[in-house]
Amino acid sequence: MTEPGIARILVASLHQGISDLLPARLDFYENWLNPDGLRHGTIGLAPVLAVLSFLRQEGVPYQQVTRRAGEYAAEWTVASQSSARRALVQSLPLWLRSRAVLRLAKRAISEMHAGQRVRLRVGGGQGTLDVQDSIFCGVRDLAREPLCEFHAAAVERLLELYAVPGEVRLDRCRAVGDPSCLITVILHTGRPSRVVSVTSPE
Repeated sequence: MTEPGIARILVASLHQGISDLLPARLDFYENWLNPDGLRHGTIGLAPVLAVLSFLRQEGVPYQQVTRRAGEYAAEWTVASQSSARRALVQSLPLWLRSRAVLRLAKRAISEMHAGQRVRLRVGGGQGTLDVQDSIFCGVRDLAREPLCEFHAAAVERLLELYAVPGEVRLDRCRAVGDPSCLITVILHTGRPSRVVSVTSPE
């Protein structure tokens, strides 16, 4: 990334989500998420905020695109790890693996945008990720529903990829008037699990 604070993976995942779910609108969004900028990592904060603003005006597709983008971001985050690191996490007992994956989720969300601070708490069979100043939720007028499904979808996909059984809930969102965005993960560490393979983005 060339502008401090915007992760290339965030830009690429949004572009791919739009390409998948709003292909007829891709040319419009490439006014901000242009192919050259994607290749060279030169897309900064202002274009991303513009894209999110226009996506919100699409209605239901906003949630669909941002969830799909969150899933891609999780897959590419795992694929970017070394094979040794992935193997190490996969080999951990489930209760330790669940904590390792929640720490990975915290780091991944934090790195999407430097303005996002994430607090992680784990205990009592659950984890919470408290996201301060989510880039998705900086709206002037309160939204009718949460806007940070990107983060919840990313956490959910990370759990799947590392075979950590759990339920992900989006319990708070700054866009609807809450002080921060809170993702709760109910861990089911007594259930059997199977690791899912991932591939790197092209």
